[in-house]
Amino acid sequence: MTESQFLAGRLLLAMPGMGDPRFDHSVIAMITHDESGAFGLGLGHLREGVGLHEILEELDIDPGKAPDAPVHDGGPVEPTRGFILHSRDWQDEESLDAGPLGMVSASLDLLRAIAEGRGPERWLMTLGFAGWGPGQLDNEMRHHGWYAADGHPEVIWETRAAGRWQAAWRAEGIDPSLLASETGTA
Repeated sequence: MTESQFLAGRLLLAMPGMGDPRFDHSVIAMITHDESGAFGLGLGHLREGVGLHEILEELDIDPGKAPDAPVHDGGPVEPTRGFILHSRDWQDEESLDAGPLGMVSASLDLLRAIAEGRGPERWLMTLGFAGWGPGQLDNEMRHHGWYAADGHPEVIWETRAAGRWQAAWRAEGIDPSLLASETGTA
């Protein structure tokens, strides 16, 4: 990775044996990455026992027409803060562009729209996020902790959370079972 190569709009895949169990088999949708740092949402693991309806009810929003979708573990930073990665058919002034991955919002208006059945066609909710200070992610990339895959929307929208890490590697043309055998990990 060159100094000028930023990773917004790509999928960050944890390398086998990276050494940080919090990120084992992680798939991070990179939302922003520049000289100031990086921000991404983990989409490879679900929060156990937490569904969208519970979050809506905590926010005094009637779940209405919203499915009780699982909630993703977005990362270790601010683990109670919610974000929604969604298709481009809904946005407001607070939405962030995530390139080929769609848009990201933390808007209560978006949650209300989803509950009322007028939200985006596709969406995933996360609690927490992955964040890096200036130069931190670049350093981790140089030490082979992460692989920057292309932003494969089909991996996010057509694959369940538990299978996204393997699906992202396959979308890159890499057999993930070979990675584990080369590093001596499973």
